Amino acid sequence: MARHPNQLRSEHVFCSDDCQYEWLSETFTGEGHPNWKGGSTPNYGRGWHRVRRLALERDGHACVVCGVTKAELGRNPDVHHIVPVRAFVETPVATESDAHYLENVVCLCATCHRKAEFGHIDRADLSAAMA
Repeated sequence: MARHPNQLRSEHVFCSDDCQYEWLSETFTGEGHPNWKGGSTPNYGRGWHRVRRLALERDGHACVVCGVTKAELGRNPDVHHIVPVRAFVETPVATESDAHYLENVVCLCATCHRKAEFGHIDRADLSAAMA
């Protein structure tokens, strides 16, 4: 089985895509995760597409933590909210769209994105890593 360079940096090694998908399904569950059923929808609302495009341009279409590029990934890196969208939604005076500003997003490969989602990369480090 061929492996992409970004898969070699992962903390987890899987025997197949199906094995990885099963692990992801078990690991990425619960109310606190952004993919939680009943949580936020993939359409983040007004301003998301614009700020996502600007972040990809600013960060050179590469992960700001490990440096893996769009070419190595075979797609654009993920664009991650440093302060999660749910933090804005849970306040009575903010909305989902309030989370979409350039200083609050950063490009990450899938591996670094998972680490950031689980708190293994400090928010201050993500802010400092932006180009």
